[in-house]
Amino acid sequence: MSLFSVLDLSRFQFAMTTIFHFFFVPLSIGTGLIVSIMETLYVVKKDEMYKKMARFWGKIFLLSFAVGVPTGIIQEFQFGMNWSDYSRFVGDIFGAPLAVEALVAFFAESTFIGLWMFTWDRFKPWVHALFIWVTTFASAISALWILGANSFMQNPVAFAIDGKMNRLKLVDFFQLITNPQLGFEFSHVLFGAFVTAAFVIVGMSAFRLLKSEKLGAELTLFYRKSLKIAAIVGLLGSLGSIASGDAQTQFLMKQQPMKFAAMEGVDNTLDSSKRDDKAEPWTVIGFWNAKTHKFVGKIEVPYALSILGNHSLTGGKTVGMNELNKQLQREYGNQSKDYYVPVNTVFYSFRVMAGGAGLVFLLAILALYFNRKDGKQLLKYRWFLWILGIATYLPFVINSAGWLITELGRYPWTVYGLFTTADSVSPNATVPGLLFTNGIFFLAFGLLGIAMIVYARRVLHAGPDDVEYETLAKDKKGEA
Repeated sequence: MSLFSVLDLSRFQFAMTTIFHFFFVPLSIGTGLIVSIMETLYVVKKDEMYKKMARFWGKIFLLSFAVGVPTGIIQEFQFGMNWSDYSRFVGDIFGAPLAVEALVAFFAESTFIGLWMFTWDRFKPWVHALFIWVTTFASAISALWILGANSFMQNPVAFAIDGKMNRLKLVDFFQLITNPQLGFEFSHVLFGAFVTAAFVIVGMSAFRLLKSEKLGAELTLFYRKSLKIAAIVGLLGSLGSIASGDAQTQFLMKQQPMKFAAMEGVDNTLDSSKRDDKAEPWTVIGFWNAKTHKFVGKIEVPYALSILGNHSLTGGKTVGMNELNKQLQREYGNQSKDYYVPVNTVFYSFRVMAGGAGLVFLLAILALYFNRKDGKQLLKYRWFLWILGIATYLPFVINSAGWLITELGRYPWTVYGLFTTADSVSPNATVPGLLFTNGIFFLAFGLLGIAMIVYARRVLHAGPDDVEYETLAKDKKGEA
């Protein structure tokens, strides 16, 4: 008997591909925005330093785009390789937004990124700046269409069931793209993208400022200005992430209550009206015992869940996972099946995501405070520059935790309430084949990740005065 099943290996492969791909999607969207801002500042202020900043950080943007594309292609191929029954069931609906994304958004993004990359000094500055703004907008719209497909999996709308073919049919495209889940999900992902790029630039700038005595006054100012712009974007992005995350959580309380109960660690129903303090406590830490279906070793904060879930010091009612499991068993007519999600993973992923969001918000405020005026405090506090440098990696952890909540919190469904994960896997997939492709993909992703880090480090150490990028643009101009 095999140690792993086809289902387990298919899920692992898709999770690995999705998480790795999502390292670079928010990075490219966010860096596109920050580079757009920098180039716009150059157009408005006529300060050559902002042009240098746009070109320098644009290299990081191009690297993230280059790595993100192949991983996204691998991800889409998996729908046919490992999840063919899922593709047959939802292809009529799932395929529509993905087709629009490829034919419209991605084509526009690819076209304008080329125009921006190879036309420095060949157009008026405002026209060239427009190219990167269009690229950034197209990147965001690309994410919108993909999240439209994912939102259908979370909250199915605009469909009818074809009983003869055993599949879903799209009945209203407009309803599909106005799915309320999409609004919450898209805004949360977009703000997360801004935070990701902001802290990559903040962190890389901080690493260079650790050697400010060797950089000289001009380069020190370059990295301080870069850090300032990125920290402002990071501050606004973290505020947006917190606000959009709260709005999405309010929606989840009604639409996916099992996911919400797992996030908050509620095993049995919490009813504030039956408690002496008339409020719901929040579980900070604890461990879900899958055999007894109870949280053990809990440490709770009084009133906190009422504040988070009910936006009030008192009141609120959260249905527990045990009650919800019984409700789902009755609803779907299967008393022997459990509908519990992977509770411990969802529970702690939520704390990583929420705690991380609060931390990047605090770091952005401190970075702006220490960098004010002549920035002497920022350069003096080397320990803080080290913290900012290490924080380069923090948004990737936060984003990954968020996706674990989103996807694992929907278990056992691929399409919530309609189609299970076990029903979705390809009937012709095999354990040896999946072990082989998992190994190949893991190796490929590892090499791509190493290449990204090596080249980003090389760009950083070469600095904004490196002539390679400028020579490339001039060579293209000469060929024309």
